[in-house]
Amino acid sequence: MPQPDRTAELRQLLEKRILIIDGAMGTMIQRYHLDEKAFRGSRFADSPRDLKGNNEALNLTQPQIIEEIHRHYLEAGADIIETNTFNAQAFSLADYDFQSLVYEINVAAARIARRAADAVSTPDRPRFVAGALGPTNKSLSLSPDVNNPGYRAATFDQAVAAYYEQTRGLVDGGADILLAETAFDTLNLKAALFAIQKYFDDTGHRLPVMASLTITDASGRTLSGQTVEACWNSISRAPLLSVGINCALGAQEMRPHIEELSRIAPVFISCYPNAGLPNALGAYDETPQSMSALLRDFAENGWLNVVGGCCGTTPDHIRAIAEVVRDLKPRVPSSPDRYLRLSGLESLTIRPDSNFIMIGERTNVTGSPKFAQLIKSGDLEAALAIAKQQIDGGANIIDINMDEGLLDSERVMTDFLNLVASEPDICRVPVMIDSSKWSVIESGLKCVQGKPVVNSISLKEGEDVFREHARLVKRYGGAVVVMAFDEQGQADTTERKLEIGSRAYRILTEEVGFDPTDIIFDPNVLTVATGIEEHNSYGLAFIEAVRELRQKFPLTNASGGISNVSFSFRGNKIVREAMHAAFLYHAIRAGLTMGIVNA
Repeated sequence: MPQPDRTAELRQLLEKRILIIDGAMGTMIQRYHLDEKAFRGSRFADSPRDLKGNNEALNLTQPQIIEEIHRHYLEAGADIIETNTFNAQAFSLADYDFQSLVYEINVAAARIARRAADAVSTPDRPRFVAGALGPTNKSLSLSPDVNNPGYRAATFDQAVAAYYEQTRGLVDGGADILLAETAFDTLNLKAALFAIQKYFDDTGHRLPVMASLTITDASGRTLSGQTVEACWNSISRAPLLSVGINCALGAQEMRPHIEELSRIAPVFISCYPNAGLPNALGAYDETPQSMSALLRDFAENGWLNVVGGCCGTTPDHIRAIAEVVRDLKPRVPSSPDRYLRLSGLESLTIRPDSNFIMIGERTNVTGSPKFAQLIKSGDLEAALAIAKQQIDGGANIIDINMDEGLLDSERVMTDFLNLVASEPDICRVPVMIDSSKWSVIESGLKCVQGKPVVNSISLKEGEDVFREHARLVKRYGGAVVVMAFDEQGQADTTERKLEIGSRAYRILTEEVGFDPTDIIFDPNVLTVATGIEEHNSYGLAFIEAVRELRQKFPLTNASGGISNVSFSFRGNKIVREAMHAAFLYHAIRAGLTMGIVNA
């Protein structure tokens, strides 16, 4: 049955001491030398598929072995044991035609771990069950077909559905914690966290959530190409108890990455490396003594809150680790400065001393005839070159807009962003997903492993729609541009822009739970010199609104579509460029931090 939310209890323990998480399940299963018959048990004796290697099936066919492994780790000193569910979702279990058993397997695995933990738990030494959600055998950011870089073996929605079903089973089986681990592709991790948050919102039942990344080599990047900081920015708005690194590397190789994560993440830190790197035979040679000595150094440096082992580790490793960190103080979560932090493959932090952030506007079908022509003709590969040109020209972010009546905008946004993800020179920078249609924005959010900017949401359709869209942007992990529109229409005076901005800020921060640093005001750059007298003050109204909004809400940022101001002079490039320069000079002095420009 579902457990109560033990977040407060865990926080108190994590502030007092370093908690121990268990070691490898697969390594221990291998020690039993189980044959095909053992994996099948009586229930699956007639299965048409070979089941040897389907460790998750053992929750149903050999539960006593799984419980015994849990017991060994608990006896070795583990405070947290992980369920035997690393591959217990529809994607991975499809290899054995076990998709229909996802819920049953997760419930069974959580119950087995629950029994083992409860058998030794005491008020003075409580034990916890972490429901393990692995990365799946699919990548949402990478194509498995080198000849078709835009292809994906699975969609974000399919991944969310798979993780949701797994989450439901783990919670119903009695897990205390949900642990999304070994994340080699941040978009997969975002899908897991999205599914978990959706489950919480649907049921009203919440549990503490842990996330753990996998850095694949000495470059300090995930398999899908993100740096540690970029990856943290991508998931930082999820309600996490902890973030960490596990698998792929031994403790020695993991050291600089744990140090970096400890510095930048204001949540608790977990670390459970492999027992060194695999040798020529695929085995792991790091002894309990050598591995525990390395991890003691991590703890002495103040980097750890949760520590344990991954591939190749055993109860002997966990016992040695528990002993060497027993008397060491836990890490105190960091308090990084509060700035807007975005990411592509690499991070982008917008500080008070940052240069003006240029958002490249040419990957926009409404603003670039050349880009629009390429998109309409289906030549997405050539359209990528325009994105590359914008970045080479100095764009820090690229604005992508597919709003054109003759396009299937949702599909084209998806296809183009999938191709962008295959070009490291482009996807290293954050993306601004730009559309007047929410369905197009959401299509884009499902393709981006970094932390993007949504452009935009507004109060035009009322507060209920605004809240709904804001909650989804937060769940997807994005920052948001708020336009100065409300139910009465577009704001064209300083007073109206400030009124709408203030109302939106209150809803976002007080009702939705948005961090102020993820809010970007766009008070609407409107066209001047149209021949209509009341339009002459539009430029000044924008600049004054930026000034007042930034003074009132100093943690936010401000942006605008700069070329709009000179639209009356289209065709006169010299005049338009001069107007943009003068306008930007005054707007930046007023507090404008970024703008959509032709980079």
